[in-house]
Amino acid sequence: MEAPPDASGEVKEHDLVTALRELPDEKRGWKSDKVSVRCQSCQAISVFDRGQVAQRCEFCGSAQIVPYEQVKPPISPESVLPFVLDQTKVRDELRRWYKTRWFAPNRLKNAALTDTLHGVYVPYWTFDALVHAYWTAQSGYHYYTTETYRDANGRTQTRRVQHTRWEPSSGQLEHFFDDELVPASRGLHAKLLKEIEPFPTKQLAHYTPSYVSGWTVEQYQLDLVSAAQESRKKMEGAVYGMCSGQVPGDTHRNLQVQSQFNQQTFKHTLLPVWFVTYNYGAKTYQVLLNGVTGQVAGEHPKSFWKIFFLVVFILLIVGILMAVRG
Repeated sequence: MEAPPDASGEVKEHDLVTALRELPDEKRGWKSDKVSVRCQSCQAISVFDRGQVAQRCEFCGSAQIVPYEQVKPPISPESVLPFVLDQTKVRDELRRWYKTRWFAPNRLKNAALTDTLHGVYVPYWTFDALVHAYWTAQSGYHYYTTETYRDANGRTQTRRVQHTRWEPSSGQLEHFFDDELVPASRGLHAKLLKEIEPFPTKQLAHYTPSYVSGWTVEQYQLDLVSAAQESRKKMEGAVYGMCSGQVPGDTHRNLQVQSQFNQQTFKHTLLPVWFVTYNYGAKTYQVLLNGVTGQVAGEHPKSFWKIFFLVVFILLIVGILMAVRG
């Protein structure tokens, strides 16, 4: 693979509102000669240097791959986070991860480590926004009284009873969201991608084709409009939680939040992920590793016999303890 170039270009943020109206054609395409194929099984679109031959899907291993052409070229990535970890380091990290999967079948641990390790640049959208939020709620303040009652035997007893006094409250906050990530991958599982975040986006380099030469690049299948909607939903949820934390009192109800979004910008970037895909029985599993931080997340089957013998062992210990106490 070629050595990364000296990317001295600036990593730019683009105005989201303007881009959602219309993105100029010069902001589209890969800026180099690429070939795209689509997997008929998992639907991932892989992008290769022209001349590379793909016999199977990088993501699921299916041989059902076909050339892919689309009417409009994709939005060009303008930034990339280069791989830091090499295959040797990744194998070591995966080996440590597998050793902690106590309930995984033994033969899986051996087989998975010999599977083909793939490095791929995964498409992401990042979003920035300055949010001004105004909230109203009812704050609840607990207080206690003592009441008298008769128990089942007719005897008089007392108990402490909690009550809540409700008062109106309101407030506001300002928060800047910086590089909120939205993955646009179809080939890798979204849950696992979330688990290997964060990526150090402050280290993003200006995209040039040389950075990804020799690597597989996945083309985004979550478009800018859908990604912006998802990011907005995530930001609104985070703001709601922040406002909830501001409400005074012991509890609250009827929290209403109104948010104003300003300075909304976005980037289309490529982030590095190592992964292994393997089949066990009739199911396909993935293990992902952050190509910069080494964070691992994965799926694995569970051994019936390991779980069975653990349950038998626990029942045996419980039985012994009960016999000793008896």
